[in-house]
Amino acid sequence: MVAEVIINTTAKKLNRTFDYNIPKELEDMIFVGSKVLVPFGTFKTLEEAHVVGIKENSEFKVKDIAKVENGLTDKQIELAKWIAKRYFCNVSECIKLMQAPGTRTKNVNNRIQDKKINLVYLKKDVEEIEFDIENGKIKSEKQKRILNFVKENEGYTIPDIEALTDCSRAIVNTLIKNGYLELAETKIDRNPLNNKEIENTENLKLTNEQEIAFNKIAKFIDNNEYEQFLLYGVTGSGKTEVYLQLIDKVVKQGKSAIVLVPEISLTPQMLDRFISRFGKEKIAVLHSKLSIGERHDEWERIKENKAKIVIGARSAIFAPVKDLGIIIIDEEHDSSYKSEATPKYNAKEIAKKIAREEKVPLVLGSATPDLTTFYNSNNGKITLLKLTKRANQSNLPKVEIVDLKQELANGNRSMLSMDLYQEIEKNLKDKLQTILFLNRRGYSTFIMCRDCGYTVKCKNCNISMTYHSYENKLKCHYCGYEEKLVKKCPECGSEKIRYFGTGTQKLEQEIHKQFPKAKTIRMDVDTVTKKNSHEEILNKFKNEDIDILIGTQMVVKGHHFPKVTLVGVIAADSSLNIDDYRATERTFQILTQVAGRAGRENLPGKVIIQSYNPENFSIQDAQKQNYEKFYETEIALRKQLKYPPFCDIIVIGFNSSNEDEIKKVSNMAYEFAINNLDSQEFKIFKPMPSPIDKIQNKFRWRIIIKGNMNENANETLNKLLNNLYEKNCKNTKITIDVNPNNMA
Repeated sequence: MVAEVIINTTAKKLNRTFDYNIPKELEDMIFVGSKVLVPFGTFKTLEEAHVVGIKENSEFKVKDIAKVENGLTDKQIELAKWIAKRYFCNVSECIKLMQAPGTRTKNVNNRIQDKKINLVYLKKDVEEIEFDIENGKIKSEKQKRILNFVKENEGYTIPDIEALTDCSRAIVNTLIKNGYLELAETKIDRNPLNNKEIENTENLKLTNEQEIAFNKIAKFIDNNEYEQFLLYGVTGSGKTEVYLQLIDKVVKQGKSAIVLVPEISLTPQMLDRFISRFGKEKIAVLHSKLSIGERHDEWERIKENKAKIVIGARSAIFAPVKDLGIIIIDEEHDSSYKSEATPKYNAKEIAKKIAREEKVPLVLGSATPDLTTFYNSNNGKITLLKLTKRANQSNLPKVEIVDLKQELANGNRSMLSMDLYQEIEKNLKDKLQTILFLNRRGYSTFIMCRDCGYTVKCKNCNISMTYHSYENKLKCHYCGYEEKLVKKCPECGSEKIRYFGTGTQKLEQEIHKQFPKAKTIRMDVDTVTKKNSHEEILNKFKNEDIDILIGTQMVVKGHHFPKVTLVGVIAADSSLNIDDYRATERTFQILTQVAGRAGRENLPGKVIIQSYNPENFSIQDAQKQNYEKFYETEIALRKQLKYPPFCDIIVIGFNSSNEDEIKKVSNMAYEFAINNLDSQEFKIFKPMPSPIDKIQNKFRWRIIIKGNMNENANETLNKLLNNLYEKNCKNTKITIDVNPNNMA
């Protein structure tokens, strides 16, 4: 028997199958999906590969497979092949998505194994030990103390025994050497939920709207049928309660559920609700803030069917669940469901494919749905379910817009308008909480010389450096490069260096200056680098009488703080001014989501949006929290300009350290596209440098294609990639991304 294998590599030339003989002794162990080690080429070490097919014989002279390990299922291999074709990458790169974390390396010895520790137990019988103590064979008081402790407390580690008996490790080792104690290796359960102690809660009574939504989805669960639903509900309308009761139904049928959230580490409150309803044992968590060991153990729990509910970020869609019953994607509009790294997959598309094949419902939930999702729901491709009222009968917050041009005209150069200042002051007096939202971290967003106009840019990237006051450094937010503060202009020697733009650090400093007695806490990428720091910040804000939470869009997502009655948006224009056709959509979504943090209980909420463009329709509609009015305006513009959902935007990206080669390769790609794509269906723009034309010392070019992606276009673009790699473009990396998140 011969196995067709895919080698685990990113090399485009090796994105094909190779034949290997299956030795007789391994025939019963190897099947499609098996992970194997094979001798490959002139490499001295064995290479990791995956079996994607099995046949009787080969036309080539083939080597033997050296070793077999647990692998993937046939379904997973087929899904990997589909993803590779759909998202223009190697099959091996897609297979990695489905492997247990910690096993994605060629070096077997470096893989994450089950974490084990040594625990101390008695080796001799208690009677024998007591006899030796009484007869003076054991004279040391510390040895006696340790033995008496272990008699009552077997299964402790040596460090625990040291701490609890006030004795050294050497004494424990002496007792082991003399045969009184022994060490036993024990596996540790690295469960990230172990430290959570949460009271159990019961299902809440559903509102009429919630019950209608629940019943419609439940029908498809009972009938084992696929259907895609959009659960569209205002902020605070109780979408999570509907999710919980649907999952409860699925679990009672012995099935499993996958719940995707934008980034689970940023929504601990949601996780707490799931634990209180289902308990820790049934839940597995998968997200980037966990250690590799924790993710490995969670993956294994899912694979062994010990966890029935998987909650995680986009990669959790590949979790090896058994008997899937439902897939739920919360905040489905969030851009983090689309991967920026290869494979550039969209978790919503993968979820749709899996749900269809497994014959289970797919539920997308949002207060501000992605425009394409809502368009499809209006066209009958997705079943629309609406929740128009807040579940606890609280009112939506009152939203005011402040014109910052008028504030300047009135002589106010502060970051806070007079209205926002007065409302913060009132909230502090009333001992209520405030959230201030500014979607830029750091202190100043660019540094410029007033005399010659020189702007301080990253030496690796063609992008402005950001000033971070707490570390007194300039940082590049693209490659991480840091340098000391510039005090003199490197260009003209002038000392008139000025700092422009504002970030969360500067806002925090301003609040301390204007409200010196207010207790503040900041939440942005710079403050959540440590493990569990996000949860610590949110818990402090909730439980420790913090007055003001200052943050980037991390503070927008799904949090519920009963005492928050005021939300201030410092600069609503920051997302409007990006070079992207979705700028107005993202502005509306962010403003509506952040406004939804105010007045979620019985206290009335207020939102103040500060803007230099108060007349923009996305800001006006966000004030009214009228998604459908915004949708009507935006969809008309998209249709007129032919943007998604009326076409796809395909970006062929080029990245190279060689400027001449990148120009040559991008022109070759352009010629191929012009000659092979239907000019009636696709508009192909000439290759140009990307808006940010250099990152990490690599030049960046792109070709933009507008048209509806179909099977033929997909085949053509895959051929384009293969054609270019055959021409041996050594220094240039080429990617193809359909409807990318970032047009920069």
